[in-house]
Amino acid sequence: MRTHVVDHPLLAHKLTVLRDERTDSPTFRRLADELVTLLAYEATRDVRVVPDDIVTPVAPTTGTKLATPKPLVVPILRAGLGMLDGMMRLLPTAEVGFLGMVRNEETLEASTYAERLPDDLSGRQCYVLDPMLATGGTLAAAIRFLVDRGADDITCITLLSAPEGCANLERGLEGIDVPVTVVTAAMDERLNDKGYIVPGLGDAGDRLYGLAQ
Repeated sequence: MRTHVVDHPLLAHKLTVLRDERTDSPTFRRLADELVTLLAYEATRDVRVVPDDIVTPVAPTTGTKLATPKPLVVPILRAGLGMLDGMMRLLPTAEVGFLGMVRNEETLEASTYAERLPDDLSGRQCYVLDPMLATGGTLAAAIRFLVDRGADDITCITLLSAPEGCANLERGLEGIDVPVTVVTAAMDERLNDKGYIVPGLGDAGDRLYGLAQ
């Protein structure tokens, strides 16, 4: 597993405002959207392309276009939905699937309660959207779900990550022979005893939508 912490001053500025408890839900949603677009630029650096012959107003040339099958973007419900528009702004021709997962707050284990994905993901690059990589259980379960469907390259985009979550995720992916990359805006200090990222930004779903689960 490869972890890439994106280091950019604009991203750090927006993330600081996102963390602030005074930031209201509309501003939080806008900033999350902007942050994801910045992260998606790095996350798609290895997106698969093929040559494309075109004619400009001046002369013929060969460019590139996205390869087939198209990339699949998979937001993890519900908080991952707040990242979808920012991702699709950069990758508008990608297809979108949905994966609903819930974490047991006592065991910290994740389980799937809903999915809307192709039955066969053979040869597909998948981009998983989840704001927080905390304990790592949700992302590990999501990645295994996609690999079982045939996905052969997976990139996870998160706003924040915790060292324990990255370590747990790597352990949870043992035996999986598929390249996995985590692209994140920040690696925070630690998890607290409730499994929340410190300093973090609180519950991303609640701050995005203004409603508790």
